[in-house]
Amino acid sequence: MTDQDIHKGLAGVIADVTAISKVDPETNSLLYRGYPVHELAATQPAEAVAYLLWNGELPTADQLDALRADERSHRALADDVRAVIDLTPLDAHPMDEVRSAISVLGARDLAGTGSVLDAGGTPEENLARSIHLFAALPAIVAYGQRRRRGQDLIPPRDDLDYAANFLWMTFGEEVDPVVVDAFNRSMILYAEHSFNASTFTARVITSTLSDLYSAVVGAIGALKGPLHGGANEAVLHIFDEIGDADNVVPWLEDALAHKRKIMGFGHRVYKRGDSRVPTMKAALDSLVEHYDRPDVEALYATLEREFVERKGIYPNLDYPSGPAYSLMGFDTLTFTPLFVAARIVGWTAHIMEQGASNALIRPLSAYGGPDERHIAGFVDEAGTATISLRAAEAEG
Repeated sequence: MTDQDIHKGLAGVIADVTAISKVDPETNSLLYRGYPVHELAATQPAEAVAYLLWNGELPTADQLDALRADERSHRALADDVRAVIDLTPLDAHPMDEVRSAISVLGARDLAGTGSVLDAGGTPEENLARSIHLFAALPAIVAYGQRRRRGQDLIPPRDDLDYAANFLWMTFGEEVDPVVVDAFNRSMILYAEHSFNASTFTARVITSTLSDLYSAVVGAIGALKGPLHGGANEAVLHIFDEIGDADNVVPWLEDALAHKRKIMGFGHRVYKRGDSRVPTMKAALDSLVEHYDRPDVEALYATLEREFVERKGIYPNLDYPSGPAYSLMGFDTLTFTPLFVAARIVGWTAHIMEQGASNALIRPLSAYGGPDERHIAGFVDEAGTATISLRAAEAEG
């Protein structure tokens, strides 16, 4: 086997077929069930896009009303989930809170199934579980931020849609429609992206016939990594480190000289720029105007221009979303949990798709370790004695 036969990171390997999303190489557009994501983000609420990813078509008015009623009935933070969050150290990463909270939700839902053979669930059960996780995550994420700030839990409101209620539970006030729209767009843009690392993790776990919650917990673990979901946090750390636009050039020259990885730029799939960026950048622009923060725009534009000129690598979605979330009032540590709240839709859509046409995902590997060798004096069950390779070589 040669190096050409090995695809590190599974680069270029087509592992399965999906009908959920794709990047169209002709238009460089991300499509959800055939719809360009920028069209969905500009025209649809997050609940409608969730319905689309789970069911294949956008909902009718009645279907959307039914989904919203179901989602709103599961928004409240359950007492046992809150207790687990409260047990998490305040200086732990909030992704640890989210991972533990989902485990508790799953344990409660699956209690009494008796056997791991019964845990996988029917398509109807898994769709219901998907809706309930979609509904529960805003409370988990919002309470996590409030707890770290020493603030009390804010109960959900049934009169607000998904995005507005998420912001209400986080900040305890109704925010301007400009902010709600920007947040809604971010949730849609982050909802799905084909066989990314966390989604593939979820599909691998599902392929073993494990349950939906276990697959989601595994996906959360994958998303926590800075090469995947943690990148939007890293973008804000970079902005904080630079300070303002006047410091960009010396900071960047020093960073490149020390071969630092500049997060927020580049993508394994997009080679001509991430198609989601213009939509999120427009949302960021609206927030910059709303909050009167031209300094944020100046820093953003200067770093983008200087980095692209030097490296020819373009921003990905994390680059505009980081400062956008910061302007909304989210703590930097909350950014990746926000990613979870959005991507739960894509993960669960893939979990259900994997379960509907399952094959155990079990790739091969090329072995690069020592050749066969033996323990000196070992006698196997057949009574055959072996000697060590070193002793054999000495005798031979």
